[in-house]
Amino acid sequence: MSERVVITGAAGFIGSHLAEELLNRGYSVIGIDNLLTGDTANIAHLRNRDFEFIKHDVTNYIYIEGPVHYVLHWASPASPIDYLELPIPTLKVGALGTHKALGLAKAKNARFVIASTSEVYGDPLEHPQKETYWGNVNPIGPRGVYDEAKRFAEAITVAYHRFHGLDTKIVRIFNTYGPRMRIRDGRAVPAFISQALRNEKVTVFGDGRQTRSFCYITDLVDGIIRLMLSDTNDPVNIGNPAEMTIEEIARVIIEMTGSTSQIVYHPLPEDDPKVRRPDITRARTLLGWEPKVDLRAGLTSTIEYFRTKV
Repeated sequence: MSERVVITGAAGFIGSHLAEELLNRGYSVIGIDNLLTGDTANIAHLRNRDFEFIKHDVTNYIYIEGPVHYVLHWASPASPIDYLELPIPTLKVGALGTHKALGLAKAKNARFVIASTSEVYGDPLEHPQKETYWGNVNPIGPRGVYDEAKRFAEAITVAYHRFHGLDTKIVRIFNTYGPRMRIRDGRAVPAFISQALRNEKVTVFGDGRQTRSFCYITDLVDGIIRLMLSDTNDPVNIGNPAEMTIEEIARVIIEMTGSTSQIVYHPLPEDDPKVRRPDITRARTLLGWEPKVDLRAGLTSTIEYFRTKV
């Protein structure tokens, strides 16, 4: 019998790719999502496989019949547009949702993996960011609802590991892109691609010199599964260390889409990080992982996906 994996947030961008790859690797997958920011279109193609979908809000008790071997907690609004519009659901899924997902893992004696984020580092004063860095987060700023939800999620995950002996994993995800991102996601890559495909003005916040590191979805999923199967319980950064400015990626996308768009500059949102690049020494050493897909190859398939949506 296949090992069973429960994925919360399974109808989201990363959750749906995780479900698909785990099915490809022979696992049985149960996806849970309340569809607040997820979309069943992302998992419709999994219907005839060893996949079960449960519509459920994981801030409430999670009941699954039968054995569960892994619990992957991916449920959360994840873009600034979402968590600014949904501050309380974001905090609740980070706190109550993580508690309920950990409870399921404990009841089933399953291995637990939490989707954390580079946002736990806030607007970092250390660059690149190592897992040992404690971060520079404004707890009462507009982004605090997401940053602190994820920081709490890490804290309760580690508490379950230390107190209950649960086998837990923490993946700190850096900027990731690929097919199935939402057009109105608010993040740089989908925003720039959708604006460029419509030949609209491409909106860059600030002077465009703030940096990000963009990892393609298949690389991220490979890193997550390697972590899931590893012996480590320490947080691990998964992201692409190739750093570039926001203006640079906007220009690459305009060129690759053949767009006539011009860049316009808007004020930088409060507490927006100036730099963001993972130190992936731990992922390389412990997981034998590093990203393989270069930016233009990843953007090619992402742009193809968005052409069908714009």
